Amino acid sequence: MKNLNNVKIIAVDHGYGNIKTANTVFPAGITEYESEPIFAGNILEYGGKFYRIGEEHKEFIPDKSSDDDYYLLTLAAVAKELNTFGIKEADVHLAAGLPLTWVRKQREEFRSYLMQNKTAEFRFNGKDYKIRFIGCSIYPQGYPAVISKISDFDGTNLLVDIGNGTMNILYISNRKPIESRCWTEKAGVNQCMIAAKNAVLDNFGIKIDDSVIETVIRKRTADIAKPYLDCILRTVNQYVNNIFAILRKYEYNPDLVRLYVIGGGGCLIKNFGNYDKERVTIIDDICATAKGYEYIAYSSLRRKEHQ
Repeated sequence: MKNLNNVKIIAVDHGYGNIKTANTVFPAGITEYESEPIFAGNILEYGGKFYRIGEEHKEFIPDKSSDDDYYLLTLAAVAKELNTFGIKEADVHLAAGLPLTWVRKQREEFRSYLMQNKTAEFRFNGKDYKIRFIGCSIYPQGYPAVISKISDFDGTNLLVDIGNGTMNILYISNRKPIESRCWTEKAGVNQCMIAAKNAVLDNFGIKIDDSVIETVIRKRTADIAKPYLDCILRTVNQYVNNIFAILRKYEYNPDLVRLYVIGGGGCLIKNFGNYDKERVTIIDDICATAKGYEYIAYSSLRRKEHQ
């Protein structure tokens, strides 16, 4: 979070798997309750209803403003970020993003969606918050994550942002993003999860929990019998091979192009990919994109202030 003239600039990276701010991360899941839930923890009280935040993940939808979920998740994200600094009332300028090829068409609709209420009063984790939303900036996903490192991007570079729902691909030539060479593919980590679950179901007739597959992705192992583990490993390896096949479709040549990988899928590339570590950089900071949104919004607002 950055501060400019008592306005808190809060970035929210609205992923399908996780919601990220500059300092917090939580799963993009939300469950509505008509009355107060039995168990405490990550409870948002808003509009006379209760919502448990952070259970499971949000399913893939091409239009994030099609229901109330991402608005409610935004309130929770703002509360979590403010709580990091011990703040419960603030004027807030939001900074958020959309997939590369969607941002032109959906920017204004998503901005209006996030700004639907000028003031929001709610309770989160037992604390009351009063937020005045005074502005909102929407950026393309991916590129903001490397804006602070852009001086390293000499020559031809390929930036790949592998999220839970989508994979965003962007060429950067001599530190400049090439708008005509950007694409969005529905090839996020969730596609790998679905393939692994289906493989176990097809081979063993058993439905396996998502948490087991997530453990295999992070550690290449899990506390399960070897036949199940081998089945999941084969599927994940195939998914990573498919990722590189998609990149080659967009003219990725590892001998000529440096590859930068961001997003949760970077863990997959690191653990299962076959690549030259001298020419591939995996940015592990899952909050990198949110930090980039925040940096760009702060810089832009400062420039406008001095014009």
